[in-house]
Amino acid sequence: MSEHMLSVFSPVAAAVTELSVAAGASVQKGQQLAMLESMKMQTPVYAPEAGKLKRWCINAGDTIQKATLLCELDSDVSVAVDARSPEPDVAHGNLLEELRARLALSEDSQRVEQTRKRHEKGFRSARENLHHLCDADSFIEYGQFAVAAQRQRRELDTLRRETQGDGIITGLGAINKSIFGAERAQAVVIINDYSVLAGTQGYFHHKKLDRALSLASEKNLPLVMYTEGGGGRPGDTDVLTQFAGLNVPTFARWAALRGKVPRIAVNNGYCFAGNAALFGAADIRIATRQSWIGMAGPAMIEGGGLGRFSPKDIGPMESQSRNGVVHLLADDEAQATELAKKALGYFQGPLTDWQCSDQNDIGDILPADRRYAYDVRRIIAQLTDSDSVLELNADYGAAVLTALVRFEGKPAGLIASNCRDMGGAVDAEAADKTADFIELCNAFGLPLVSLVDTPGFMVGPDSEDEAAVRRMSRLFAAGAQAEVPWVAIFLRRAYGLGAMALTGGSFERPVYAASWPSGEFGAMGLEGAVRLGFKKELESANSEAEKQALFESLLAAAYDQGKAIEAASYLEFDAVIEPADTRSAIILALNS
Repeated sequence: MSEHMLSVFSPVAAAVTELSVAAGASVQKGQQLAMLESMKMQTPVYAPEAGKLKRWCINAGDTIQKATLLCELDSDVSVAVDARSPEPDVAHGNLLEELRARLALSEDSQRVEQTRKRHEKGFRSARENLHHLCDADSFIEYGQFAVAAQRQRRELDTLRRETQGDGIITGLGAINKSIFGAERAQAVVIINDYSVLAGTQGYFHHKKLDRALSLASEKNLPLVMYTEGGGGRPGDTDVLTQFAGLNVPTFARWAALRGKVPRIAVNNGYCFAGNAALFGAADIRIATRQSWIGMAGPAMIEGGGLGRFSPKDIGPMESQSRNGVVHLLADDEAQATELAKKALGYFQGPLTDWQCSDQNDIGDILPADRRYAYDVRRIIAQLTDSDSVLELNADYGAAVLTALVRFEGKPAGLIASNCRDMGGAVDAEAADKTADFIELCNAFGLPLVSLVDTPGFMVGPDSEDEAAVRRMSRLFAAGAQAEVPWVAIFLRRAYGLGAMALTGGSFERPVYAASWPSGEFGAMGLEGAVRLGFKKELESANSEAEKQALFESLLAAAYDQGKAIEAASYLEFDAVIEPADTRSAIILALNS
């Protein structure tokens, strides 16, 4: 055999379906010589070098084994070769074109009218929110080709153009990667698309949701869900084996993630029924001022014989922020998305870069007169890392503030009495809010810091009408079950059960409990304690003036006995510290 002669063998056992080149023809390197078929798969055989095909050793239609000699090729470069290039794979190109065209149907550039309508309302498209939320080029989409299960009643091309993704975008993306790194940035993203069938929940919509929730559970990934939509959809005629759909697992799977992974819900526009149920079960709930959130929309309310209402009559933000449904209120979707990214950051880990205010004058925020109110938010802002405070439920249960904060870059939860609201007395709403916050922080390992200045629980018939016994008692249960480190700082008043509840149920619960010199302590408010404990003496006074003088004297004595440096001698808390040392004491205690 010539030194230029090459043997070409079969790469597989197969049937010979085609001999692409005649014996004696010139071939280029890489040119197809034959086509083999094995297990219904076509396997082309290519020329290993340029040259002339000397002879075939098999025929079309033969069945051959692997390594069978197919042909011999003379690779002498002096032999002229056919200069034609192999024909392009037209079928492959057509498939790519079809893929790109179908993907484009989901993009805003192909949905001009739908996007225009969103913009006219001052809203953004679902994909605009997606691109703002996720880091660039980090999103992997699931189920993009889904359409509504309505092939029996609508043309497939129409469904592809008008029901892209079945009204929901789901996938995996990175959020805050530049801050927390690639691993901590991973999240499951779910964005309801109101421009598709009003964001209603159809058959494939639910399947996409369920897939995303399963991923979050399996991979322990946080979720961000945009919930705008009208609830369940009755028009999916293709679903013949489902009657009411009450066996869908979506809501149970979403709720089962509580305490396992952080779940942040963001809403803009109408959010009713099933969409509202998902919003309400989230750990952090963010809504724009142009949101209306309710467990049923107008049609269901009217159908139940409860009257006719506009969608904007149902669950406006004036109500849903005040009653605690919404944690964070945003001006628009852009701000809501920024709030979602910031809120998620507290669960993604510590920051390496941080700053804080000078602490020397923090005590000056407290008025010299113990009867005067002050703004505890100023103390919080100075005590924590700069620009690290994210207050939740500011309009609800205002007697106690709850906020996500940072100390030296490390995330924490902060609870603070607000003496500007009912003197800081813990009412039923404040108790509910604080218990929820304690459970949230404990679930995700965020240490707690309490700033206490309270006369105790709010009491009286009106308070009892608000289920005070049940709701206030929740604070003790939440505190007892919390396992995260806890630091308590007594700014001024710490009286009764209310003060105990704000420190986990007992002053012994915190890893460190310290008071400012302005602290004052007692089993109940001083005024009430004096009137109750010295009732007989006060009633024995000869005149109102004498009674008032005796009361003031007894009150002063009670205050002296209960002030911080005296109360500390009974070891019911750990220390009295200078206000300027508070931040460093908190950090040391949390790091211990």
